[in-house]
Amino acid sequence: MYTSAVPLALVTGGAVRLGAATSKALAAAGFDVVVHTRRSLAEAEALVQALRDGGRQAWVAVADLADPDGPEELAAQVRRRGASLELLVNNAASYEHVAFEAITRERLEAMLAVNLRAPFLLTQALLPCLRAAAPGCVVNITDMAVSHPYTTTHAFSHYLASKAALEQLTRAWALELGPQVRVNAVAPGPVAMAGETTDEQRQDILRRTPLRREGSPEDIARAVVFLATAPYVTGQTLRVDGGLSVA
Repeated sequence: MYTSAVPLALVTGGAVRLGAATSKALAAAGFDVVVHTRRSLAEAEALVQALRDGGRQAWVAVADLADPDGPEELAAQVRRRGASLELLVNNAASYEHVAFEAITRERLEAMLAVNLRAPFLLTQALLPCLRAAAPGCVVNITDMAVSHPYTTTHAFSHYLASKAALEQLTRAWALELGPQVRVNAVAPGPVAMAGETTDEQRQDILRRTPLRREGSPEDIARAVVFLATAPYVTGQTLRVDGGLSVA
């Protein structure tokens, strides 16, 4: 059983892209890390080994969060590490670019399963561990496009609906779970833009972004570390968007 006094973090979807950068940044900030993955097992194992080589304790946890039982299966793996969990980063997400009239019930339900149901059930299942950490912390990864759409093609309404709901849960949980658990969100803007974004769209977005550059996964990771270590911040959404939301 995990018995270290070092704080423990779980990062869902923690093996690649934003999740991998977040796992690395949390390890550098002094956290031991559980790296969750669904299918990027080789990447997760390589990352965990790198974190261990850097002096941290780290583990891989495998679960399919699209499955109704997936969140509990993941929570059980974390609970086996010990009684407390200082930080849960709900990062794992699904995204697709589909016109509204083409979104089937199956597509909608699949999107909500990963982006809304999974973080809801996982946070619920791990709440005793987060409370035992006193205080525990949850950071949800949402999207600045929930309130400030920035692409010229808006064919992802089911995705935005799922992220908007997660952002609202951030505020609701902050009210209900304090003072034992703090809850915040990071809302990325044009960061590691999806492959559906054309070069023309990308250049248009960057022209409207005050910092004139695309964000990096490390930019998001730094924001997560800040919220994880800011003891008087809860119920907030930090937009990491190069200033695009105020442009």
